[in-house]
Amino acid sequence: MSQSNQPKTKSPQTASDIASSGAFVRFLNIVERLGNLLPHPITLFAMFCVAVVMISGIAGYFELSVVDPRPEGTSGRSPDGLIHVVSLLSAEGLQRIVSGLVTNFTGFTPLGTVLVALLGVGIAERSGLLSAAMRLLVMGSSKRLVTYTIVFAGIISNTAAELGYVVLIPMAAMIFHSLGRHPLAGLAAAFAGVSGGYSANLLLGTVDPLLSGITEAAAQMIDPEYTVGPEVNWYFMFASTFLITLLGGLVTEKIVEPKLGKYDPSEAGDLDDQPMENVSDIEKRGLKMAAFAAVAFSALLALTIIPENGPLRHPETGLVAGSPFLKGIVAFIFIGFAIPGLVYGKVVGTMKKDVDVINAMSHSMSTMGMYIVLVFFAAQFVAFFNWTNLGAVLAVGGAQALNTIGLTGPLVFVLFIMLCGVINLMLGSASAQWAVTAPIFVPMLMLVGYAPETIQAAYRIGDSVTNLITPMMSYFGLILAVACRYKKDLGIGTLIATMLPYSIVFFIGWTMFFFLWVFVLGIPVGPNAATYYTP
Repeated sequence: MSQSNQPKTKSPQTASDIASSGAFVRFLNIVERLGNLLPHPITLFAMFCVAVVMISGIAGYFELSVVDPRPEGTSGRSPDGLIHVVSLLSAEGLQRIVSGLVTNFTGFTPLGTVLVALLGVGIAERSGLLSAAMRLLVMGSSKRLVTYTIVFAGIISNTAAELGYVVLIPMAAMIFHSLGRHPLAGLAAAFAGVSGGYSANLLLGTVDPLLSGITEAAAQMIDPEYTVGPEVNWYFMFASTFLITLLGGLVTEKIVEPKLGKYDPSEAGDLDDQPMENVSDIEKRGLKMAAFAAVAFSALLALTIIPENGPLRHPETGLVAGSPFLKGIVAFIFIGFAIPGLVYGKVVGTMKKDVDVINAMSHSMSTMGMYIVLVFFAAQFVAFFNWTNLGAVLAVGGAQALNTIGLTGPLVFVLFIMLCGVINLMLGSASAQWAVTAPIFVPMLMLVGYAPETIQAAYRIGDSVTNLITPMMSYFGLILAVACRYKKDLGIGTLIATMLPYSIVFFIGWTMFFFLWVFVLGIPVGPNAATYYTP
């Protein structure tokens, strides 16, 4: 029987059709081309170091200076009340570069703090504790809440570095597939939590000491005595975990999954989904014992800081502010992951001997080779920037410009978050981006009247929300490869278009939440964290 000769109606545009439309593709192509023009971040920092030396020589030759806004008598303020650019393109500059090369690296605060914290995380990860906990959380959730559980699991997986990218994202696609839902929606939900919610978490992780060390060095350009601890954004990031979970789940179920429509298995590429292993009885027993160990450690730690005469309180004031507990928070991150990891490993048999623990810590260090090389050049750049006073001069000039145009109120943070998000499209590493931008924007916004802790919290929003849509993000290729298993002809444009609603909603929602938290409710972003800075 012949088919009807009636003209066919054009089907509605799908997300892929929209992603392939002209203006959006042109935008993506521009981002990709510009990103591809950038050298490796390590090479970039080496180039920055050379540029600082050359620019300082030119500025020093012309005796460039600005009026120091700090009060008289402030440490580091010159007698003439000016901030002069110091040239490194001189005999004295060369001597300082050569003599400080090693100490710049070894004294770079984020280096030691991140490596120490990662030793503990490495034990928990290699023992299988983190993987088992993630599987129990996601696979044990109700079908009704599975989307929100996946986003939540993605956020908290950031504590264990690449675990979320390598384990959770492929697992989320498989879970959605097994439930008869579109697997790319599951992948998108997990990607949104892992990458879009990168800075949010219930616990302090390796990113906290990493960023706070860079912030502290930048803040000391204005106030040499200023300190920034890893815990300074914890309150805000703890609460942000639930915000991003809610927003990520809503975007998945209300926007992304309806756009994707019903999954067509014929679109799959080389798909060979293996059945996911449920958490075994021995793993459940290990998780219970690990949880007991974590609670016991927390109770013991509480005895040292809750009583008024607690040994980890400040010895002079008796307060938690400025106490050994907060100054040594990285040590407690290390122990807080190591002890449950050891207990779990003993129960399930993955940590039978001391060499197993040693191998776990060694493995975590072996994955940090690229980071250590990056830190070497980043440390030189930060040191050179401080020595030359270029950062201070730019900060004072920028602050004066903001005052001139009247942009000194909270609205300045909207532009700052947007700028950080745009920079993140080209420079995907959080540490690399903050090492470049912090020496300029932290002093600048301090001079306008905002505390480094608040500035860092705003930066973390901008750095997170565009992780989802930049091909420069280090795991973007991995995500694309996983997505192509379920849709063999999927391209970069389609993946970015799928994630774009998350970026937009996260930017708007998280920025509004920041304003509500900081400027409406007046809640500090972390323990003893100031909102405003007064010289």
